[in-house]
Amino acid sequence: MTTNRLAFVLSIALALGAAPHAQAPDRSAPPPAGPTPRLQVPPLLARTLANGLAVRIVEMHEVPVVAVSLVIRSGSAADPDGLSGLASFVSAMLDEGAGDRDSLALADAVDYLGASLGSTSSFDSSAVRLEVPVSRLRDALPIMADVVQRPTFPETELNRIREERLTALLQARDDPATISATAFPRLVYGQAHPYGRSPVGAPDTIRAFTVAALRRFHQTHYRPDNATLLVVGDVSAEAVLPLLEDAFGRWPSPVGARPQTTVPAAPQLTERRVFLIDKPGAAQSQIRIGWVGVARSTPDYFPITVMNTILGGAFTSRLNQNLREEHGYSYGARSGFDMRASAGPFQAAAGVQTDKTAESLTEFFNELEGIRAPVSEDELTKATNYVALGFPSEFETTGDMLRRLEELVVNDLPDEYFASYIPNIQAVSAADVQRVAERYVQPDKMAVVVVGDASVVEGPTRALEIGPMRIVPVEEIMGNP
Repeated sequence: MTTNRLAFVLSIALALGAAPHAQAPDRSAPPPAGPTPRLQVPPLLARTLANGLAVRIVEMHEVPVVAVSLVIRSGSAADPDGLSGLASFVSAMLDEGAGDRDSLALADAVDYLGASLGSTSSFDSSAVRLEVPVSRLRDALPIMADVVQRPTFPETELNRIREERLTALLQARDDPATISATAFPRLVYGQAHPYGRSPVGAPDTIRAFTVAALRRFHQTHYRPDNATLLVVGDVSAEAVLPLLEDAFGRWPSPVGARPQTTVPAAPQLTERRVFLIDKPGAAQSQIRIGWVGVARSTPDYFPITVMNTILGGAFTSRLNQNLREEHGYSYGARSGFDMRASAGPFQAAAGVQTDKTAESLTEFFNELEGIRAPVSEDELTKATNYVALGFPSEFETTGDMLRRLEELVVNDLPDEYFASYIPNIQAVSAADVQRVAERYVQPDKMAVVVVGDASVVEGPTRALEIGPMRIVPVEEIMGNP
């Protein structure tokens, strides 16, 4: 199967939102008068298998399909020192041979059932996901269980995927958007911090992966006491639990305490600095501006969400309207907080015309400073409506619901989180927006990363005098090929 390899290539090209905004629907109209609406989500049923594996079930009977996800509470933040990218590589290798099937036999078995089976990994978690017609669930679950519990990590497949990744990284050295996506966290967090390293690894670490290292990571982290099994679809708890028990109930936990991944707090930046990475002849400059943001556990989640919607989280946001609509410097400008178990990065980003790099930086800082001033009630209402009215669309399909449940599990959110989401968004005030903007958006302390043609952009950027500049070699960011 090619799901993981395709996702890897796309993640390089689109890392941290490298693509421009798509046209967003207008959700800014005032909601009807009356009580604050609450999202009606199906009940979340909690169960436990005989081996202690936690199970969460949501019944959705509109379509005869079911989606299953086995979520592991370990991801790239758990990569061993010197082996960055290992969690991602383990995830990619799970369906390259499992149980008594090789990669092709697995693909054939899944295709025969009309199912899809894939795996993924993020900083905080990994997951194996199955989508299948409900009539074929009984046959599909044992295949999924093999992929989760009994991957074989064949040497030939390891070497093939290794070469694919090394080739993709070599190609990425010519893509300014990918370079900027890799450079920004490296320069903000430093290479010693887990969030400063690429989750897909670097050439030297990828070359160091062995079958033994993959098996060791799998045995350490893929265990029932470090996992939750999620089921969404046209099933009942009574009918599906025996099937889950047969497939996963005899999965043993290794001896010893389950792994605990602790990401250290990253030191915050204290002054603005500019980093320029030269890509001669680049048609655009890729700009990333930001610093260490906040963890997902922040009590300011909802005010930050509304504030960032105004700044750069929607097509009609200030950044996009300025750089795209008003000045025509970019196809799309955006901002976002990547909230993780520990404080992930905040960044504002765009690909801009090379000869308008300095002008674009000026406009970026105008907006980053401007969001710290009070917002109007009209702009606040537009932003809260945009978020609140768009939220129900994230639950339309079984796959959508499954992803939201993964969010619930990975971030230890309460079961009533989704039902209270819209009221929490609509309760955000203009004072809340200003407070979080002043605290979490401090442009005089942010890193500025520019990937572009230095012969064109260095002089005008230095003339802005926005901070000391360092020219960063591509090799420092992307490693030696």
